[in-house]
Amino acid sequence: MANAIYHSSIEGAQHGPKGLDNFLEFAKKSGASGAQPSNYMLEATEDGTTFKSANEIKDAFARHGLNIDGVSAHCPFWVHTSAWTGTKSGHPFIHGPNQAKSPAELESFYEDYSLRLMDLCAEIGIKVIPMFWGVAFGWELATGYPWGFWSGPGFDLFKEGQERFVNKTAKLRAHANALGIYLAHEIHPGTAAVCADEFNRLVDICDGDQCLAVNADPSHCWEGEDWETRFLKVAERVYGCHVKNFTVRKNIPLRKMEGDWQKRAMQFTDLETGDLNMTRYAEIMMHIGYPQRYCKLTGSKTAPLVVEAESNFRDGDATSADGIAWVRDNLCFPVAQGSFEDAMGA
Repeated sequence: MANAIYHSSIEGAQHGPKGLDNFLEFAKKSGASGAQPSNYMLEATEDGTTFKSANEIKDAFARHGLNIDGVSAHCPFWVHTSAWTGTKSGHPFIHGPNQAKSPAELESFYEDYSLRLMDLCAEIGIKVIPMFWGVAFGWELATGYPWGFWSGPGFDLFKEGQERFVNKTAKLRAHANALGIYLAHEIHPGTAAVCADEFNRLVDICDGDQCLAVNADPSHCWEGEDWETRFLKVAERVYGCHVKNFTVRKNIPLRKMEGDWQKRAMQFTDLETGDLNMTRYAEIMMHIGYPQRYCKLTGSKTAPLVVEAESNFRDGDATSADGIAWVRDNLCFPVAQGSFEDAMGA
């Protein structure tokens, strides 16, 4: 399409059982121009100790005629920065042989894993890695503990969290900078930054570290900070872009402890019928310079709008395939070359 600056892509984390080849086949058949596989799809062995070769991965994308739009590496980075808490909530992301490891052993393994993954991405030519930083500040702060008992005689959880984040991420950040890679944190509940101000604070305590980037996703803006406010605040740091929609059911507490995701207040939806206007979102991404920034960094002619369509009620593959086509047909529009006023009176 003439003058289009976006292409439709898909995130692979929800499609892990397909493996790389079947995932790429699904993406192509659904109308995607690119794909963002999960880190697990790039592994050669199930224990996470070995990756496929860069040539093998590039050949797979070439066979299916798809762009490589980064690697979804949320899980290993989150485990690395969260393991110190002793949480079990990361165990679905942890490789089988590592299930019984101590928090210190898990942190060491996933630091090494993330370093090796960055090496692989650099060899492939990937410049942006969407991910999460884990709960470096602890669960009290991450869950918004209401009374703020975060400091007292001999302790300051906020200050300790800042020091912990800087120290635990130092090696990863240094390696990313050496490789020219941007680690694009998805501002998200249960991470080191759940809102724009918290992300900007991470940048400040790391002395403006260049590799600290943002992976935009409007579907995680449901607790008081709307997506336009969030992404305008971190505008120059946005190097990745997921497309996902949601709805909030009325009269149900957002923080209610409910294990059945169909009964929760916040529910993901198909792209077209959620609470968010996805066209406005794509336009705001243009306004903050995401596509221009991404294309300049990667040499790509268009920037990916990476579909991460999920639904609490609709089949996953059907939701994803519909999302890919919807982004292709509705958001990859030709860009205005001037004001509509320019043609008036001509």
